[in-house]
Amino acid sequence: MNFLAHLYLSGNSKALRLGNFIADSVKGGAWHHYPAPIKRGILLHRAIDDFTDSHPTVSKSKEIFREKYRHYAGVIVDIVYDHYLAKNWSDYSAIPLSTYAQSIYQEMEEQLDFMPEKAQYMLPFMIRHNWLEAYAQLAGIQQVLRGMANRTRFDSHMDEATQELKANYQSLQSDFEAFFPQLQEHVRLWLEQNP
Repeated sequence: MNFLAHLYLSGNSKALRLGNFIADSVKGGAWHHYPAPIKRGILLHRAIDDFTDSHPTVSKSKEIFREKYRHYAGVIVDIVYDHYLAKNWSDYSAIPLSTYAQSIYQEMEEQLDFMPEKAQYMLPFMIRHNWLEAYAQLAGIQQVLRGMANRTRFDSHMDEATQELKANYQSLQSDFEAFFPQLQEHVRLWLEQNP
């Protein structure tokens, strides 16, 4: 799952959302240096990633992209699943996506001092290009994939993955719709077991 899903799955806790948001920039055991509620968000992010990466439905989605994009298939599926969450946002939240996105951007700007350098560097790009709302449109997904392709060390061609997305749109949406409720339940149990 990518930024939108991680933030959404963090519920209403600002500290949990912050930890979940910065988790990819917090390497190894560096999470120990954060206050307890932010640590919990970092660990929740890792629990979401572990569950997602080992799920058979997600593996099925990855197969659509694996031949051409190899180990980037997982990254692409994370973004594709965020597309379906954004596109069908009203099925998951009573708050409009535009309102939610703007409140998240403001919240993250207010907590900039807690963020690792990498996250601090990325946040202005996220806000300027309104990534959270952009996920809802194929053009937005194309833009996000292009940005990621530009940051890879090798020529990943990730910016071309919207071709496979369009060709397999209903199948991938079905995968997301089957998987996401299971992820929500996994997160609910994890939060219960890790207060």
